[in-house]
Amino acid sequence: MQYNPFDSLVDKYENWFVENKTLFESEVLALKQVVPSDKKGLEIGVGTGIFSEPLGIKYGVDPSENMIEVARGRSLDVQVGVAENLPYDDASFDFAVFITSICFIDNPQKAVKEARRVLKHEGEIIFAIIDKGTAFGQFLEKNKEKSAFYKYARFFTVNEVVKLIEENGFTVTETYQTLENPAATAVEEPVKGHGTGSFVVIKGKKQQHQQEKSCFIVISIILY
Repeated sequence: MQYNPFDSLVDKYENWFVENKTLFESEVLALKQVVPSDKKGLEIGVGTGIFSEPLGIKYGVDPSENMIEVARGRSLDVQVGVAENLPYDDASFDFAVFITSICFIDNPQKAVKEARRVLKHEGEIIFAIIDKGTAFGQFLEKNKEKSAFYKYARFFTVNEVVKLIEENGFTVTETYQTLENPAATAVEEPVKGHGTGSFVVIKGKKQQHQQEKSCFIVISIILY
């Protein structure tokens, strides 16, 4: 994004998760249903690393230098960069995660293509969003001009994100939802699917393009 509001909102961003600990823990619990615990992962839009740390994700990229500085304090291997031009080699990671960051990315299509590039064969892509189709998502959309964080955001429905994933060489494999009641005082157990929970996690697996399949077949024949 041309203007990054998070550079001047680091403390406010960190404090939000402290003040809304129950919501945060519910979101992390939903993410843990699909985020691998024993593979090399990248968070795209890592921010301060507030999610990567409990999820065990060691690598991240973010355009905000001030956010990245905090993430480094969490012992994460992070770089300043944008989702549309990731500073990593092809096939570097087993999975890539966008945790609400897709709504701040200028070119989501290019970002997903870049994520696909840095993923290994059958790598996984994971999105976590506030579902615009829910009452809470609609509330945030309606009132985003009043929010320091969401003023510049573009919210998505689950179907829009699924389409984005599938158009760029992935097959959706799992969805989980939580925060059916964002005002709850206890951590919510995530459930499969979507439609009632305002926070939705969507996971997809990388497909091989036809060209990649052809190259694999040719290499296999040569080696044989």
